[in-house]
Amino acid sequence: QVQLVESGGGSVQPGGSLTLSCTASSRISDLVIMGWYRQPPGGQREFVASVTNMDVKKSADSVKGRFNVFRNHAENKVYLQMNSLKSEDTAVYYCYAVWTQSYWGQGTQVTVSS
Repeated sequence: QVQLVESGGGSVQPGGSLTLSCTASSRISDLVIMGWYRQPPGGQREFVASVTNMDVKKSADSVKGRFNVFRNHAENKVYLQMNSLKSEDTAVYYCYAVWTQSYWGQGTQVTVSS
């Protein structure tokens, strides 16, 4: 069983930055994929970005060039660095990991508003 705990959410103005972190209870080098999904108000959960244990990254077109996902093995964390935030980035952000199955965190709220 893998437990994931997110932190770093909050409120920010458009154009601002936030960095989310996700701490895993297992050694992250064992986790084949780690990344982030988000669910906007009234919307469906959607893929944001992921990074494999071989450091191969993917991201949604809507966040390319603005968001960066990366692992810190020493801290056992995965991060989502978010720049140039827009109001449409407002959502609950969920960390996930894939090992023998998929695991999810509880989510952290990100609100982008002036």
